[in-house]
Amino acid sequence: MKHLTQLFKDKLGASTAPAQSIETHLKAAADWLLVAQKATPDDGVAHSYDIRSRSWNASYPETTGYAIPTLYDYANYYNAPEYAEAARRMTEWECDIQLDDGGVRAGTMSAEIVAPTIFNTGQALFGWAKAYLETRDERFKTSLIRASDWLVAAQDEDGCWRRFPSPFTTSKLNSYNTRSAFGLIRAFEALDDSRYLEAAVKNVEWALSRAKPNGWLPDNCLTKHEVEKALTHTIAYSIRGILEVGACAGRQEWIEIALRMAKQVARQQRDDGALNGYYDPDWNTVCTWSCVTGNSQMAINWLRLAQLTGEQWCKDAAVRANRFNMSIQDLQTGDLNVRGALKGSHPVNGDYMTYRYPNWATKFFMDGLMLEQQFDKARNIG
Repeated sequence: MKHLTQLFKDKLGASTAPAQSIETHLKAAADWLLVAQKATPDDGVAHSYDIRSRSWNASYPETTGYAIPTLYDYANYYNAPEYAEAARRMTEWECDIQLDDGGVRAGTMSAEIVAPTIFNTGQALFGWAKAYLETRDERFKTSLIRASDWLVAAQDEDGCWRRFPSPFTTSKLNSYNTRSAFGLIRAFEALDDSRYLEAAVKNVEWALSRAKPNGWLPDNCLTKHEVEKALTHTIAYSIRGILEVGACAGRQEWIEIALRMAKQVARQQRDDGALNGYYDPDWNTVCTWSCVTGNSQMAINWLRLAQLTGEQWCKDAAVRANRFNMSIQDLQTGDLNVRGALKGSHPVNGDYMTYRYPNWATKFFMDGLMLEQQFDKARNIG
């Protein structure tokens, strides 16, 4: 019944509340990530909490990988070493489960198929790179090199990754792998190996070679649809990859492309700050529910674009998206399985992570709020 209660509250608008301080929302989110880590028998972070079955799903190597820098950043910003310790344990676990070829497995630890996949490996790079820079632990460096080398070796000559798609998605050619290219940028920054930068640039060149005149990227969703559409989640992945590879490689034209794509998304931002979950190739929305992680990811993209271009509208759109997600984060419930977490969809029965609280929704929520804080601090200092 809990899932139906949450659905009724979402539908009636009873699950929203006025935003509190950013610090309050961040602390609740960070604490929930530690609850999600403790919910599994290992040091990974549980994929999600399912309110229908009232159960936690197994640890998820992909998103544990990119939760690591989030917790290190939180620990550093707030002088809270317990979160850095949790991130270190996550990183050691990622080393323990890395496959013999250097790749990272698809799916959760409970998946029957054990196979390396491009996207998950790309996301694990974020954790190893950050943990290595924070600790200088040689084991983390070794895993980072092995995974990065595996990605470079798996890349086709034109920059596309066609081999090693996830067996758990129906879309096998992924424009959103520019986010994996972004992972290679983090490896390049940590290790100063130009091969990783070159591979990242090649992938973005391939992705943009297929873009439509309005900036739309084909094959940019987790699943194939009869009529093409893409989640804000994967749209935001692709934009961030183009943006960050462009910034690192000095390709100003890619930052401009990311800006135009982000402006197309913002054109459909709702009055409450949220984004509807799916867009079509004309950049129109084609559903009424919101993909919550997509809201946070686009807030991050808009804030980064505001930093790099000075476009004020980007900051305004980001703050509105952040405030919407703050309004639906439950800070009052006594249920520690969901207190401080973010849903997959709002309402909770939307088509993305239906009735679940995925760990990456909370991770990106934290990233968006911390980036907003740092943006404001930098502007005040300036």
